[in-house]
Amino acid sequence: MIESAMEALRIVLDPSRILFMCLGIGLGIVVGLLPGLGGTVGMSLLLPFVFGMDPFVGMALLIGMVAVVHTGDTFPSVLLGIPGSSGSQATIMDGFPLAKKGEASRAMGAALFCSMIGGVIGGVALYLAIPIAAPLITSFNSPVLFMLTMLGLSMAGLLAGDSPAKGALSGLMGLMIGSVGSAPAITEYRYTFDFLYLSNGLSLPVVALAIFAFPILITMLTHKGSVAEANRLKGGVLKGVGDALKNKFLIMRSAVLGSLIGFIPGLGGSVVDWLAYGAGKKTVRNNKFGEGDIRGVIAPESANNAKEGGSLIPTLLFGIPGSGTTAILLGGLILMGLEAGPRMLTTELPLTLSIVWTLVIANIIGAILCMTLVKPISKLSLIPGEKLVPFLTILLLIGAYQSNFAWGDIIAFIAIGLLGYIMTILDWPRPPLLIGFVLAISAERYYWISIERYGWEWLSNPIVITIGVLIVMLLTGGSIMKKISNNLQREGV
Repeated sequence: MIESAMEALRIVLDPSRILFMCLGIGLGIVVGLLPGLGGTVGMSLLLPFVFGMDPFVGMALLIGMVAVVHTGDTFPSVLLGIPGSSGSQATIMDGFPLAKKGEASRAMGAALFCSMIGGVIGGVALYLAIPIAAPLITSFNSPVLFMLTMLGLSMAGLLAGDSPAKGALSGLMGLMIGSVGSAPAITEYRYTFDFLYLSNGLSLPVVALAIFAFPILITMLTHKGSVAEANRLKGGVLKGVGDALKNKFLIMRSAVLGSLIGFIPGLGGSVVDWLAYGAGKKTVRNNKFGEGDIRGVIAPESANNAKEGGSLIPTLLFGIPGSGTTAILLGGLILMGLEAGPRMLTTELPLTLSIVWTLVIANIIGAILCMTLVKPISKLSLIPGEKLVPFLTILLLIGAYQSNFAWGDIIAFIAIGLLGYIMTILDWPRPPLLIGFVLAISAERYYWISIERYGWEWLSNPIVITIGVLIVMLLTGGSIMKKISNNLQREGV
């Protein structure tokens, strides 16, 4: 295992792959920096460009972005009091009050350093999970793989926040959209409406771009003006790093909590920061959380980056995406000719280990880069939204068109994009739709293989029954944790 890890490190340090990793890091910082975008939009922007890429290069680009989105989103949270993404909401509670006191740089220094440490711990958690999961996952047959797919689909309810029913319906819509075109087990075409373009199904990049990025364009146009007023920064980045070092045990506790929460599919960034913040408040003595306590920044920032390493465990090893970002990452694997599951621990083990190294290295580079550029990079948050729309529109249209080089891609992009915008108006969750779309073909394929090989006897398989019970437990436990997180948020923990 250690020899394989060293070989993966050699592959990652290849200059061409380092270049793409740095490109992903730069884009991830910018995406996190601009409120309203977030990891799902950023990943969907990159997805069309990884089609046909060398897997090591493509994953360097994607993981580079995943690793640092929650590093970049610290800027608007601390400087402007606006969450850069769902994973930086709790940071506002103490980060913004510190900025009002003229200690924004101190808060930024602590937050960025903790994000780096948390990301490294998340990468270590992913590495340690590989030898444990390897003997288990390589023994899975088609019924077990089908149930694992169902486990991924069941996460749709958890991703819906307070409305599991909306999440389930959103996931079903994703299944329907994913079933357009030729059926994997029978010789027929479904939902094509006699359009030749639809016979091969809809493209994953088109759906991802449309469902996440298109609504943002409309929002930027309707909410004119700058994101926020200018904020001035004072010295103190190194002081913030010193504060973090003084609270090393809080960093470790929060990062481990973030990795564990990330491992549970369906929870993700909107929960982990509040749980870490609440746990920090309960365990830190003489705290003044909510009034500008630096420890109120350290706890959530240590957890949200560590969560990424934990969330990659079910995504890569079991094919279970627990969020929109990991669903897009799973789609990226498909576009590069790979499939999550047993292959990631056997023939593709070097790629899996390269992801671990990329996650660790990207977190370190991203944090150091942000610390160096605290003052100039903060000015990007002041760009008016409408000025970004033309650039993003061109980028999105090019990304959609290059999927199949067909005008149908543009039409599908607009149609599904309007559906995504309607979902935002009605407060329907969009990540479950993408998860349903990504897993639609796999679910149907594993189902028919199971029926053909085992009839209905596979339902009595002990592992199948265990996964079924696990689905019920996760849905129940996840709902309880969501309620706890919402209570903490309402109370301003």
